[in-house]
Amino acid sequence: MKPYAAEDIRNIAVVGHGGRGKTTLCEAMLFTAGATDRLGKVADGNTVLDFDAEEKRRKTSVSSAMASFEWNGRKINIIDAPGLFDFEGGVSEAIRAAGSALIVTSAGNSLDVGAEKAFKAATKRGIAKFFVVTGVDAEDKSFYTTLDALKAEYGSAVCPVLIPYMNGGKVDCYVNFIKNKAFKYDGGKATEVAIPDDATIKQMHSDFIEAVAGTDEDLMMKFFDEGEEAFTHDEIVKGLQAGIAAGAVYPVLACSGLQLQAVEQVMDVLSKLTPSAVKVAGEIATDANGNEKQLSCDPNGPLAAICFKTVADPFVGKMSFFKVVSGKITAETPAYNSRTGESEKMGKLISVNGAKQTDIKEITAGDIGVVTKLSGFKTGDTLCSAKEPLTLKGVSFPNPCLSMAVIVRKKGEEEKVAAGLNRLIEEDPTLSFEINKETREQILSGLGEQHLDVVVTKLKTKFGVEVDLQQPKVAYRETIRKKVEVQGRHKKQSGGHGQFGDVWIRFEPCDSEELVFAEEVFGGSVPKNFFPAVEKGLRDSVAKGAIAGYPMVNIKATLYDGSYHPVDSSEMAFKTAASIAFKNAVPLADPAILEPVGTLKAYMPDDNLGDIMGDVTKRRGRVLGMGAADEPKMQELVAEVPMAEMGDFSTVLRSVTAGRGYFTFEFARYEEAPKNVADKVIADYKARQEAED
Repeated sequence: MKPYAAEDIRNIAVVGHGGRGKTTLCEAMLFTAGATDRLGKVADGNTVLDFDAEEKRRKTSVSSAMASFEWNGRKINIIDAPGLFDFEGGVSEAIRAAGSALIVTSAGNSLDVGAEKAFKAATKRGIAKFFVVTGVDAEDKSFYTTLDALKAEYGSAVCPVLIPYMNGGKVDCYVNFIKNKAFKYDGGKATEVAIPDDATIKQMHSDFIEAVAGTDEDLMMKFFDEGEEAFTHDEIVKGLQAGIAAGAVYPVLACSGLQLQAVEQVMDVLSKLTPSAVKVAGEIATDANGNEKQLSCDPNGPLAAICFKTVADPFVGKMSFFKVVSGKITAETPAYNSRTGESEKMGKLISVNGAKQTDIKEITAGDIGVVTKLSGFKTGDTLCSAKEPLTLKGVSFPNPCLSMAVIVRKKGEEEKVAAGLNRLIEEDPTLSFEINKETREQILSGLGEQHLDVVVTKLKTKFGVEVDLQQPKVAYRETIRKKVEVQGRHKKQSGGHGQFGDVWIRFEPCDSEELVFAEEVFGGSVPKNFFPAVEKGLRDSVAKGAIAGYPMVNIKATLYDGSYHPVDSSEMAFKTAASIAFKNAVPLADPAILEPVGTLKAYMPDDNLGDIMGDVTKRRGRVLGMGAADEPKMQELVAEVPMAEMGDFSTVLRSVTAGRGYFTFEFARYEEAPKNVADKVIADYKARQEAED
């Protein structure tokens, strides 16, 4: 592909709900443009963009993928994003790199949740929005049902541009209002026909012309003076371009990607109406002093490129996907990372069409490309010049919301699992991995069950390690509720020097999470040099707990009496005596189990508030407040919930809200667990002890 200037480059994110035909549409565009020599199908596992083995197995996209084609003298970069919510990170990558969002839905559906979320993401980024309604040729699937749903949600900004004319429940032809022409399709081939004399078509055309007129005062005046036939083709295009760029017009296009119907019409519209990279690729960067700097999309400007995606390719190594905002990347450019402050040698420059890679000489301002083997770069980093360090806004990813413990099937492979997961996290920042020091479990967190299932499969196929996932253990605590005074006496005689330590210790509740050790010994009944040994014995005992194996908190221990032997007493003897005192004291001190409690902030549509509140209550949660969220038609629910009850909350919230809901959850404090919960925790501990014995 020849080099293109920024004014002839279009960067388009293809987004929307899962199963609505995004990848099929991308495949159809690539085939129509001659970028591929065959039309792949998702069902056959042979598409350009779903090239990953896991995508072929599942027959759905699990990560974003990029391809390019030439159309009407322009280079169009498309980024196909997954539609399943478990792989929402791919949408974040696509939206960050794009200047326009092509929101795909299918005929006969009301407004999809995936389309809603894609619209919000594109609006937040301030990029142009287009709707494509696919599958209009399917039986009993009405394009107008979907169009009405879009109008109901987004109002008069929804502008029909390419629509089907239905005859006998089937598509007879497609009417393109920009060209003011109609086309009939047979086997993917278009033939121009007369525009049908149909009331619906006429109404749609009126809506279209009014939308064009509303983009400019001069056009509006001309419309009032001359009516619907007032505008030339160039005026229509210019008006739509202005309205789309301003976010006042959302074109709606109909097609059938699978049958190649009207696909080239969609491509014509995109090449004409999507904003060029020179208009939307410029951004505000931050310099080394923290000052903001406006960057224009200029190949001769200071270098600034955002890494919006990372892939660990088994053959070429690490692949960093860059959108160049300003300047250009060449093989001679030193790769300076503004985050690390370090430079490394530039790797090979390539363009990608799915899995296919082609060497290129440069990635210029406004364009997207890949640099290989940049070990120091990760997603969200800015590549710039060391002489003029600049930092661009990173990629806004959703936070992981489902955590599971990773259990290796073969002992000793824990390090191998950790290495593999860290590699996968480089590719997918919506994953997180940590080792819980208290429970000694490897904890993997992601966006949902399917997300983590894909990770497990990749660990096996890419890194040769098999694991299972299970609910993580909860880090409980133990404490006491009564003051007690007990003796701990250790005496052992085995020939020669014996062992002797004798202590009296007062145990009582206190506010400190750490053990508070004090001494009130009078008359030297316990020599001072044994005090540290007593404290050490107590701290070791507290760390292991006494009733369920969990650390004990909120305890003060005061050594106030005891006795010693001038020969047989030792530090070890007094350490053991202190441990005995602890074991004697806990059963008498009214022990209790403490459970961790977190603060939940859940967000859901108005209609779902009652259901989510009921679910939180079932989880032993205490609702602290509720009210309107910052987003329209959304509610915020704030509650305190035991962490042990939150295991499947993300799944329930997604199910109840059809994917619209989301939440944050942070540890707040420990509280005494109810008796039934405490009894179960203790019983589980005893069962584990018996199993180990």
